[in-house]
Amino acid sequence: MKRQSSFTDTSETKGSKGMQHGARSVRLTVAQAIVKYLQVQHSEWDGQTRRLVPAMFGIFGHGNVVGLGQALDQADGRLRFLQGRNEQSMVHSAAAFAKASRRRATLACTASIGPGSTNMITGAAGATINRLPVLLFPSDYFVTRRQGSVLQQLEHRTSADVSVNDCFRVVCQFFDRISRPEQLLTALPEAMRVLTNPEETGAVAISLPQDVQAHASDYPARFFEPRTWSIGRRRPDERSISDAATLLAKASRPIVIAGGGVLYSDAEDALASFTSQFSLPVAETFAGKGSIQSDSWQLLGAVGLEGTAAAKQIAETADVVVAVGTRLTDFTTGSQSLFQHPEVRVISINVCDRDAHKLGALAIVADAREALNALAEACQAKGLKPQPDYQAEVIRIRNQWFAELDGALEDNSGEAMSQGQVIRTLNEHVQAGDTVVSAAGTSVGDLCKMWEATNRRGCHLEFGYSCMGYEIPGAIGVRMAQPAGEVYAFLGDGTFLLNPGDIAVAFQEGLKVTAIISENHGFQSIRRLQMSRVGRPFGNEFRSRINDRLEGPYLKFDLTKVAEGLGAVTFSAKTPEEFREALKRARLETGPCVIVCETEPHRYLPGAGVWWDVAPPEVSDSSELREIRAQYERDQATLQKYYS
Repeated sequence: MKRQSSFTDTSETKGSKGMQHGARSVRLTVAQAIVKYLQVQHSEWDGQTRRLVPAMFGIFGHGNVVGLGQALDQADGRLRFLQGRNEQSMVHSAAAFAKASRRRATLACTASIGPGSTNMITGAAGATINRLPVLLFPSDYFVTRRQGSVLQQLEHRTSADVSVNDCFRVVCQFFDRISRPEQLLTALPEAMRVLTNPEETGAVAISLPQDVQAHASDYPARFFEPRTWSIGRRRPDERSISDAATLLAKASRPIVIAGGGVLYSDAEDALASFTSQFSLPVAETFAGKGSIQSDSWQLLGAVGLEGTAAAKQIAETADVVVAVGTRLTDFTTGSQSLFQHPEVRVISINVCDRDAHKLGALAIVADAREALNALAEACQAKGLKPQPDYQAEVIRIRNQWFAELDGALEDNSGEAMSQGQVIRTLNEHVQAGDTVVSAAGTSVGDLCKMWEATNRRGCHLEFGYSCMGYEIPGAIGVRMAQPAGEVYAFLGDGTFLLNPGDIAVAFQEGLKVTAIISENHGFQSIRRLQMSRVGRPFGNEFRSRINDRLEGPYLKFDLTKVAEGLGAVTFSAKTPEEFREALKRARLETGPCVIVCETEPHRYLPGAGVWWDVAPPEVSDSSELREIRAQYERDQATLQKYYS
């Protein structure tokens, strides 16, 4: 027999205490009110409406099991509950779901007081940095204080009302602590507003004291009526569009840099139309990978530190840079060293005012699609035309890069397959609608360089926070947002060992994700940086201890057994042919899969040649390191620029 839910009209009363005469009210606990409210929130974008928060991840403890836990149980599936294995991972899954949903939907997360809640802070920081909406309900200490100091409580010396949850204030776009039930009437609508505001969106945290979750109040019934939050398109200012078109009309070497804002705005067609009309070369950031869906001569690939040499050569001589939907961080700009033309000007299209003004840019604060369409019209009126000589140069440089890349992917006798060969094989295997997810280490950089994110072959790269441990929960979030196609998590063995438990989430939910582990025996991306800035390796590879240093043979792990024990179907591959066969077999499976690929530790793809500001020590007893420092200082003085 189906149990009776208190979320029905039978719980409504008239004239309850605190309500206006004749107004209907619903008596609910704080937790029940949150769950009931989330069930009827929707977003609307270009006429399409969908649930804003269709599910909630959670790990229960004494701080939330009788609050939100009871409320979710009572909701009887009207707000789907997903059982997490790691609080940080829950937030990663929510952020990936939001990104795959192009910021029109997200997931909520609940955790118990103390470490359960603070475990979510890393995920919250990543979501805010990447401009992705997530909704967090960290549990908090008792408001009543009758209990005295409680388990997991931080006792601050000078501020009795401070809890560990105050850490969320720094990494969230909106934070509130609910000390009385009626505060939800303002806190929840403000949370929804921030989640659906493209300029302000990021992590939202509503801190819920353990006792308050169970406190009841009479809420207005209208508070739980369905509500739709419209996500608008901000139109550009006519003057800024005109000024930008004037700059472009005078430019001889323009380049367009496409960021994640192109995808969030559904502006791919507008970008393709604008750049093809005027024959403008395009480079992509990590978040903007896939902004151009055709493999035309204009696409230079990734730009910046982990970009292509072709993008670097064109960008460093560009006189006008049109940045669309990008935060222009150091990996994209080479720590402000990439654009070397003496009179370079940046035109920045961004819905966020702060981002639009970076690098002294001519700012166009607007939705990317609206701005690109307006800019195309204005450029046509200003007489901007394709430049055949520049086009020929771009094609020549682009072809040089591909030839260099092909050479780097050849077999080396006596070596394991390279990570680049793994990615090339995956490129050959994937189909339209498939998506690859990555976040940290050499894997995300190599994907940014050579992944063919064209013809609906998705690429989901989290590199705003470069967060190890994002890949598998991120793939789960992507899978939840897009049921069709394969979803691949591409990660290194270091990331996998950090947090393999989310395979159990995919197994429990029957979610088909395939994790591809590049087993290169350590944190090789940091070793590579270490060698270039210090000159010798230390502490980054998985080696046994010998003579009191970690310099012995590589440790031998059986990662397939770890994954198999968590519910995955597993495969091993030591050659591209074996990997190709594993991909074919994994595609036939219906649950999570893991493919472990043995890869050569110190073989990397060709670098872009972009400088990065990572300073070697000023003082050292090594002559080699002193020369590395001297070269760094010369580079900093000659390459790095300030913009105003």
